[in-house]
Amino acid sequence: MLMFSNSLSQDIMEQITRCTRCGMCVDVCPTYKASHKNTYTPLFRLSVTGKLGNGDTVLSSEEIESLYTCPQCGLCEVICPEGIKVSEIMDCCRRDLVVKGLGPLDQQNNVMEGILKKGNAANGDPDKRWEWLPDAFPTNESDTVFYAGCLSCYLVPASARSSYLVLKKLGVDFMMLKDEDCCGIYFYNAGRWDLAKEKFEENQERFRNRGIRRVITACAGCYYCFKRYYPRLLGQLTFETVHVAEMLPTLIMDKGIEPKKLNRVATYLDPCRLGRKEKVFDPPREILQLCGVEVREMAANRDQASCCGAGAGIRSVYRDLSHQIALQVIEHAPAETLVTSCPFCSFNIKYTARKEQKGKTVTYLTDLVLEALS
Repeated sequence: MLMFSNSLSQDIMEQITRCTRCGMCVDVCPTYKASHKNTYTPLFRLSVTGKLGNGDTVLSSEEIESLYTCPQCGLCEVICPEGIKVSEIMDCCRRDLVVKGLGPLDQQNNVMEGILKKGNAANGDPDKRWEWLPDAFPTNESDTVFYAGCLSCYLVPASARSSYLVLKKLGVDFMMLKDEDCCGIYFYNAGRWDLAKEKFEENQERFRNRGIRRVITACAGCYYCFKRYYPRLLGQLTFETVHVAEMLPTLIMDKGIEPKKLNRVATYLDPCRLGRKEKVFDPPREILQLCGVEVREMAANRDQASCCGAGAGIRSVYRDLSHQIALQVIEHAPAETLVTSCPFCSFNIKYTARKEQKGKTVTYLTDLVLEALS
């Protein structure tokens, strides 16, 4: 784990010196593969990190852009022979840009202003956050909360609805929070750790006041934020986090449920923050198989799965780049149906498939599970 401070640590600078510039990271970097720009490579980003670490406060627009276009997907880390933690280094670089007055970008400030005003990263009406619910807002109490998340509630409401209904069908004891707020991941990714810490503290206090000990998420971003970013800024937490995809196979098998066989063929896309970074590879595939879905894998899957291009704030600022990365995923998927367990992956890939007229069907994991349990 890297040390986090107001400047780049000695550990980061030591990691940079270990880089042999072998170029293996360039071959897998989704931003370089989509753009063929040398400034969009891990090598260039590490060179900019070196400048920041040496106290440089004068960076070109291209150098600043290179740090903000990293999706922090971790593909370069899987292949790096020196074990350089590029994602965590980018976290620190973005924080350092803010400290030195070089960031965030204007578009990021607009999104963050929306989060502060509306409690979500999608610029959604707070009064419409729960419109996806199929019935009245649940008022029961529990030490487990289903945390739907901004993106599920506003951009991919089907993912929130199907996750909610599947949990109910499987008899999971959970509550929901009418005043659910943004998890704060956007603040953290933009380098505004001051705002991130405030949001993290607000959410943990909200959970503590309601006696919540476990958080179930539908969003891979929320999941990773709660599990990794919260303890980095807050220390020990009062709750644990689980993604709905992790729970499903065990829940279904323990209850002796026989889901309806859907007799479908699909490609499962491992979300970066749920798959590569948290090693949740098998449960989503197991539940698809239990539901009669044949999983037809991409050539690169599991810890080498393609990034969808939406994460770490890229889609909100560099939309065309985000689409080009998603297009690569679509073109390499062998099945006509793509399934993922991240609503942002689902949103970005579905949007790109429609825009490029690729004819692919994109769905969230629990959508299929709900169908098989109905």
